Amino acid sequence: MKNHYALGLQQVQQELITLQTPGLYWITCQRQEDARSFLRQVISQQQAATLISSDEKPQALLTPDPTGGPARIPLFSLPANKLSLQQLQGDFARVMNKRSGLVLFYSNAAHWVKLSQEELAIWLKRMRRQLIEKNMTLLMITSGTSIINLRNYLQRYFRQIDGVAHLDYQQDSWQYRINWWYSADQLLADRAIRLNYIENQFIAASEEEQNIPLSLNDENQFLAEQGVLEGAPPFSAQWQLFSDNDGVYSRAQQANAATVIFSLANNHDINALAKMVHSLRRSRGNALKIVVREMNTSLRYSDERLLLACGINAIVPTAATLSRFLTTLEGIQGQQFTRHVPADLPALMQALQPLQQRGFLPLNAFCGAVQKLMKNTLLPENDKGLMVALRPVPQLKPEQVLTLCKPRRFGDLVTQLDDRLYLFLSSCRFNDLDIALKSIFSLPHDELFSNRMVWFEDNQIVSEVNKISQLTPVTHQDLPVEPVTLAATAPDPVSHERAAPLPQPITLNIDGAQS
Repeated sequence: MKNHYALGLQQVQQELITLQTPGLYWITCQRQEDARSFLRQVISQQQAATLISSDEKPQALLTPDPTGGPARIPLFSLPANKLSLQQLQGDFARVMNKRSGLVLFYSNAAHWVKLSQEELAIWLKRMRRQLIEKNMTLLMITSGTSIINLRNYLQRYFRQIDGVAHLDYQQDSWQYRINWWYSADQLLADRAIRLNYIENQFIAASEEEQNIPLSLNDENQFLAEQGVLEGAPPFSAQWQLFSDNDGVYSRAQQANAATVIFSLANNHDINALAKMVHSLRRSRGNALKIVVREMNTSLRYSDERLLLACGINAIVPTAATLSRFLTTLEGIQGQQFTRHVPADLPALMQALQPLQQRGFLPLNAFCGAVQKLMKNTLLPENDKGLMVALRPVPQLKPEQVLTLCKPRRFGDLVTQLDDRLYLFLSSCRFNDLDIALKSIFSLPHDELFSNRMVWFEDNQIVSEVNKISQLTPVTHQDLPVEPVTLAATAPDPVSHERAAPLPQPITLNIDGAQS
């Protein structure tokens, strides 16, 4: 008969938290603190356990102490390099046995990126063979900023791994998603459980009864801001048009399953619109269809993610024609909104729009702000923004170019180091860089700078920020916070060889004029 271990998640079906022996299971966590808490909860449920860590000292992982578990836990540290990972199977053969109990291996996702796909496949096959020979169970717990890449890799190893699950933080709760889980000769797949963290324990949330309307008799109604129809009259009696978004919101508060359509004409209206969407989704339920149509504006993807997180069904971009817009509305009919919308809107907005700064920052403040953003696990990996180094043309000094730099969006930062300007453009993609620079600089940027360097991956940006933060800037300490107050003025970037002549007063003598 097979031995079994338990994860210790409270109020969760037994078959979803049982690990059989022999077995190899892998759980990835979005945040490091969640991985540590999860590990301590698992250990608290064991009679015997062994802990291996390649990310930090194993003693630190057990602080604070687990609420229960074995009195003695063997601890092992593994160097964070490729060779040590490849030799772990041999270490298992020498050190581990059935008395080791459940073996937990805590690691950072960045360590696994060092292995190629072929090397990872070989590692899993050898480790699985070793576990079967020793009749043992190994639970992998991994966290880190590159966790998404690792999760994609793990999908391919169904035959080598008995279970793969992910723990994701969602502001006011956690989602525990199971790709597959083999337990007690049962194979379970595609499960999602919402968890709360109470008294150092992950506990399944007793979801409140879904706010499903008692009647769906308004499911064919359309409540829209009049501008979204581009001046056209209502298409039928089911359409109600309102002069502004406030009117739409007020009427939608009595809707159950109608299609609610807001317009977005200015980026400054995003936060107000997000509050309306969030309120409707939380109060009126999942049958409501909420749509935002852009009007004369261009959303950055961070704004789109905020609106999606607040509960909209679809965003119709500016470029979409009226017919395409109507097709989109037709496509969402009958839909039920299935994503979780956190109750705490300010926390959600702060997480998805973390930088509430813009414009010039001293070098240390600039580096600190960028580093803080890079650590935000709720933002997509390698898609948090761009870092750009710009070197002015020889005829211009960096201080002069700063007078032409006017970042308008929160999250767009600039600093100076020696003869370069460094820009960080939050939530800006590489193909939108020229558009962003055109918006920031009051003169053509191609004529202001002789060259530029761009970093867009998280590790590239972090590495460059760490490097420049160690350097001593030459002139930035003397710069004012607002570069527009500098006395220096920029010469004409098109013609730098001679200055424009100053106007001189002249007296015109006209024949026949009376004195």
